Amino acid sequence: MFPKRRFFPLLLLFLTVLSFYSYSQSSLHLFPLHQSHISNFSPPNHHISNSTPRNSQIPTLIIKLLAFDRLASLSRCLRSVAAADYASDRVHLHIFVDHFKPLDPSAGPDEVGRKIAESRAILAFVDAFVWKFGEKVVHYRTGNVGLQAQWLEAWWPASDEEFAFVVEDDLEVSPLYYRFLKGLILNYYYNKENFSPMVYGASLQRPRFVAGKHGNKLQLDGDTRLFLYHMVGTWGQLLFPKPWKEFRLWYDEHKAKDIKPILQGMVTTGWYKKMGERIWTPWFIKFIHSRGYYNIYTNFLHERALSVSHRDAGVNYGKTAGPDSELIDASSLDFNLWEMQPLRNLKWYDFCFREVLPNRVVTRFDELGSVLNSVQKQKTIMLVSLYRTPPMITRNLLCHFERLNIQNCVFIGVDSEFLSELASRGHPVIDAAQLINDVRSKLMGIQGSNTELIKEILVKAFVIKQCLESGYDSWVIGGNILPISEAFPETIDNSYDFSATKDVELLFIRSSRAAVKIWVDSFIHKLVSTAKSFMVGDSLARDHMHFGYFTARALEEKGARIKRIDEVQHGLKVGGAHVNQTSLESGKKMAFWSSEMGLDLIQRRLKDIGVWVIDGDEACTAVVCHQS
Repeated sequence: MFPKRRFFPLLLLFLTVLSFYSYSQSSLHLFPLHQSHISNFSPPNHHISNSTPRNSQIPTLIIKLLAFDRLASLSRCLRSVAAADYASDRVHLHIFVDHFKPLDPSAGPDEVGRKIAESRAILAFVDAFVWKFGEKVVHYRTGNVGLQAQWLEAWWPASDEEFAFVVEDDLEVSPLYYRFLKGLILNYYYNKENFSPMVYGASLQRPRFVAGKHGNKLQLDGDTRLFLYHMVGTWGQLLFPKPWKEFRLWYDEHKAKDIKPILQGMVTTGWYKKMGERIWTPWFIKFIHSRGYYNIYTNFLHERALSVSHRDAGVNYGKTAGPDSELIDASSLDFNLWEMQPLRNLKWYDFCFREVLPNRVVTRFDELGSVLNSVQKQKTIMLVSLYRTPPMITRNLLCHFERLNIQNCVFIGVDSEFLSELASRGHPVIDAAQLINDVRSKLMGIQGSNTELIKEILVKAFVIKQCLESGYDSWVIGGNILPISEAFPETIDNSYDFSATKDVELLFIRSSRAAVKIWVDSFIHKLVSTAKSFMVGDSLARDHMHFGYFTARALEEKGARIKRIDEVQHGLKVGGAHVNQTSLESGKKMAFWSSEMGLDLIQRRLKDIGVWVIDGDEACTAVVCHQS
């Protein structure tokens, strides 16, 4: 039992907190919403797709409130949460109170008593706090776990219909926040027309931070109310169940293997190197980067938001910085808060705050022109062939494209699953397996075009034809070439309309009158005929069985002048023999290898010369920002 002289101050403190709480409860009121601002929400639809939730029940929202030692902050946060309009919905409140840190052995009894009294005051307040909208659960920890564990251990979804809204104790939310979150869930999670597995949740804080070093300024036009952005928010974050479960399992695996969340080129990596496991966001950011996931954000102008951080002194701030935004409520609404555009109409941004254009997939010839127009740079298109190329090699290639700021690429192949992944991440793709049917209907008279190589030749030939007719120069690059510099143009001679290597697929076609005149339907027939003649008896080496080789031979047979590119002069051949980084001589523009090489050997040799830049998640080891 406590001595009387210690018990009396604690009892007095408890009564003071209880009196303060009773007063605050009597002053609480629900802000009524004008009917013109309220959408008529209907229950979610029943979906049969495996990628979307299939239950038709109303979603369950749990508020996860993370607290430590800031009673005034916690009381302000709870008052704002309780003042929101929940209509007749059941919303649960789970409060996690972290334990105070172990005290220094030299701390006197007064310091021990103060920490105990401070902790009990917080517990007394949350115990007495009345939550009438659903269940209230208080989790008081037995030891100090810190902010990272508070976040990561706060939630394991009980079902795909359960959502968490995580708030730290120095936040204040708008009375409108729940109505808005519910609208987001119904529109972007349950509506199959708007659902995307690439979206992991929504942040209610004002967007204000670009995580990629040297990225673009965070600028949005006044008409943009909602947009998607890689960056996670910590000041009022709604989490979707499936991505959160996926992250927790990913986190467990990486922690077990002692893999750190290091992502070069990110401001948050500097935070992690300084603060270590005290923070959790670098882990989630590394996960998002590996998966290419996005968060929904709001843009309400005039520095307004539905969730505001008062930035009280704590883990993130040495001293109180004050509110970061102005809280929006019904009286300050000067726009329709409840209007939510289709997902396809929203803008998407990466960590550098560069706009991303997802889901550009060409399956018909009439879709090709607009995609080419969207990527051409200085009237040049780079057609990257994914035929016979392992996805891991392509992912490494993409990291180098990002480093070199090469943005005028279109990827062509037949692996629909991998192509879909590339498209969802914003890379334009041509689904050759779909396009070939449209191509053959436009070019009658080609017999025996069912072999995979002839299909490949036909599709690429028609894409080049579209480039020429659109006035674009074009490069065709095979999957066994890795650009080291953006110096490919230096390999061509301006007096030639066509340039090609011999042993790898690297082909350049200039958009000239002469090239357009040659590249007509009759030439495509010639190209296929040439390929067939060399395929007879399987006498051609595998390294020559590609579009670039047959195109060069067909052009020569037509009498066209071709500039032969010496790949050895301009690049480093990566073969079976060991090479090291010093082998990559200055001025080399590419690395290349035989199509016969296995994936493991290619990976080892590219590591030897320092150009294998993906990690165990097959994601780039760095984010490289180039300002638009």
